[in-house]
Order: sequence, then structure tokens, then C-alpha cells
Amino acid sequence: MCWKCPEDHWPNESREKCLPKATEFLSYQDPVGAALAAVAVILSLISVLILIIFFRFQNTPIVRANNRGLSYLLLCTLTLCFLCSLAFLGLPVKLTCMVRQPAFGLIFTVSISCILAKTVTVVIAFKAVKPHNHLHKWIGPNLPKFIVVFCSLIQLIICTYWIFSHPPFPEYNTRSESRKIIIECNNGLTLLFYCMLGYMGFLTIICFFVAFLVRTLPDSFNEAKFITFSMLVFVSVWLSFIPAYLSTKGKYMVMVEIFAILSSGMGLLFLIFLPKCYIILIRPEINTKRSIFGHKPGSKINEINVSA
Repeated sequence: MCWKCPEDHWPNESREKCLPKATEFLSYQDPVGAALAAVAVILSLISVLILIIFFRFQNTPIVRANNRGLSYLLLCTLTLCFLCSLAFLGLPVKLTCMVRQPAFGLIFTVSISCILAKTVTVVIAFKAVKPHNHLHKWIGPNLPKFIVVFCSLIQLIICTYWIFSHPPFPEYNTRSESRKIIIECNNGLTLLFYCMLGYMGFLTIICFFVAFLVRTLPDSFNEAKFITFSMLVFVSVWLSFIPAYLSTKGKYMVMVEIFAILSSGMGLLFLIFLPKCYIILIRPEINTKRSIFGHKPGSKINEINVSA
């Protein structure tokens, strides 16, 4: 007489009795999990260090260029991006499952919105100096703030609707592998997860094209060139993430997403801020208006570009 084993058990080789299945999730004790956690902490500390450097040299032209307030906000959000990857580690529970995906999407959206605002600032700064150009009325701190708030608000609405209508929840997956119970987070309505990623990708593509179009502007330190490269890395990482995410399961799916978060955030951090840190710390002699902008001090282009 044969009987079916419970879902949390599997039959032994001789099929004489049922054995309990082992549970699997990406924990801090796992070598890969520990390594990813260490990288996340190190990258967050680097972000804080760069933020301290920028605050220490806040009155230098390289920091003031292209809105230093946006740079501070971007560094803070990148720090949170790296730290939010820690929520993907450990035993999935209701709170972490509900928060980790929307938090990562919203924080990254704020980061990309900051970069988009910085890029638009570069465009306006160079276009507004042309005669009879009406863009000069947009010069000031209000436009970057509006871009960041408006772009982030749309993602906030998506994530809020996701949490309250179809919140992610922990799930014991007994179907994927016969001898294991995979403890994972079910994303609830998967469509909303891809809506979140899609909106983030939409902002990234807009930011990339705007930065690409203005990358050749005649500035000695044109930030749009570095933004273009960082957006290219960002898009490449997340385009490769989707097929890799769909083709894996269990803790390997979590590994893929953490790796995408860390690598894309690292691309933004290093490609945008390391050139500035190099000038601040290694080449302070070129950290002047004349060297940075290639124009005479006091000219209109400098007054526009070097903003608080």
C-alpha cells in the first residue's frame, strides 16, 4: 500500500518512509550572502565618505557645479540603495517581503530623478545664455526640486498601490525542488513589480538620451559625459537582470537581484562622483572656475552653472 508524502516531506530512495525537506533561503551565514552583505556595507560607507568630502569642500567650483544639493541627495539615496539590499538577506518574513521591493524601487527612482534633474540643469545652463532664449526663466533651485518630486511621486503611487492592494508575502515553495522547501517572497501581483521596474527603466532611458545629447557641450568638466556612461552601465545591468531573474529560482533569484542593485548603484556612484573626488583630492589646482568651466570668471555661463 502506497501513500503520498506531505508537501513538506519527500520519500527516501527505497520509498519506505517520508523524510522532512530541508529549507533554503539566502542567509547571512551563506558565503555568497555574507559576501554580498559585506559589499553592500562597504559601498554604503564609500558613499558616506564621498558625501563627507563633498560637504567639506562644498564651496569649491567642482562641488557647486550643477547643483550641490542634488549631489547630496543623490549620495544619500545611493547609500540607502546599497543598504536596502540587506533586506533581501535572511529569513523572509511578512515585513521584509512587503517592504524590500517597493523600497528598492522608490529609492532608485529618487536617485535617477536626481540625475535627470542634474542633466536638465546642464542643458538649461548652456541654452539659457543664447540671445532671446526664454529658458533663463527656468534657472533656479525650483525646477530641479520639481523634477525630483514629480518623478518620485509617480513611483510612490505605484508602490503604495502595490503594498495596499496586492502586498508581497512570504511563501513556502514546495514545488520547485523535490527535496527542498524554498522560503521566498511572493511579489503578490507580479504585474505591479514589472510596472515599478518599467517606470524606473523609462526614467533611466530619458536621462540617458538627454545626457547623450548634451555630452559634447563645450565645458572643461561637462558632467553630462559621466552621466551618460553611468546610465549606460545602469541600463545594461537591468536589461541583463530580467532574463537572469526569470531563469533562476530560490536563493539564486535573490542573489541576482542583489547583484543588480549593487552593481548598478556602484556604476552611478563611481562614474559620477569619482572624477570629482579625483579633482578635489588629487588635483586641487584645477578646482577653479576658469579650469572647470573654461570661461572667464564672472561670465554669464559661470554664474548659471555654479549654483548652490
